[in-house]
Amino acid sequence: MPKWTMVEAINHALGQELARDKRVLVFGEDVGKNGGVFRVTEGLQERYGAARVFDTPLAESAIVGTAIGMAVYGLRPVVEIQFAGFSYVSFNQIGSQATKMRYRSGGVYTVPLVIRAPFGGGVRTPELHSDNVEAFFMHLQGIKVLIPSNPYDAKGMLHAAVADPDPVFFLEHMKLYRSFRQDVPEERYLVPIGKAAVVKEGSEITVFAYGAMVQVALEAAAQWEPGVVEVIDLRTIAPLDEETIAASVNKTGRAVVVHEAARTGGVAAEVIAVINERCLYALLKPVERVTCPDMPYPVPILEDQFIPTPGRVADAIRRTLEP
Repeated sequence: MPKWTMVEAINHALGQELARDKRVLVFGEDVGKNGGVFRVTEGLQERYGAARVFDTPLAESAIVGTAIGMAVYGLRPVVEIQFAGFSYVSFNQIGSQATKMRYRSGGVYTVPLVIRAPFGGGVRTPELHSDNVEAFFMHLQGIKVLIPSNPYDAKGMLHAAVADPDPVFFLEHMKLYRSFRQDVPEERYLVPIGKAAVVKEGSEITVFAYGAMVQVALEAAAQWEPGVVEVIDLRTIAPLDEETIAASVNKTGRAVVVHEAARTGGVAAEVIAVINERCLYALLKPVERVTCPDMPYPVPILEDQFIPTPGRVADAIRRTLEP
């Protein structure tokens, strides 16, 4: 079994989908000859041709709008927004068209579209390149939002996204692209959409995270003896896996939620709402959240003070474990 980085796992998944289904197209800014800014699509145009893997103008609204039309008429486009912060100009196409088509047509039309986008901090990018936009799309009914935390999940979740009949926003944290390798099967497999993963078992407190924050949570949890801190990778934030969330907190009685996005109106708030609705009588302490502050993404020199760290997460765990 090969050991792949997340870039290699995603590239392999895209290649398999292009080979398996002639309806699959891959397009976006610089994804063709150059293979994308991060080389995620490297070699795909050479193998599958410029009619199926091609570059577009710098126009995210046009990229997504074109892809919606293609999807409605039977193709399965996988488009790349070069950085998630560039997706704001395509929000109209996603919110007004892609997410509404199934409902608007009474199920006659669907939009099997995957929108891939790198996001997240820790790599010293300029403005609009590190923005954490997931909560915007979480609020749109009719789209699924997937955020893998490792190469194995990235491949299986992307296969599942391409197979899904509805639009999927697939966010890839830039810091994870080449940060570690993992055993990844070469064959096609599916990681279920809407299913969280227990990545570290514990009985005293649950830490919820996704994307790059899963590694941060695991590093924080390592400060306690095995079996104390349970870490859950949400993987899909829309729809949330409420069953796994509730089962864990009903067991541990304590919880901390970690995400890199702004505090107000974020994923943590929704996870806490699920806990309050389904686990209130099991809670031994109020749920804590560790997030970025409510401010624009800062200049690179301030990133380390901005992004949640294992130390901040460990402090929240410690406070929540106190009697």
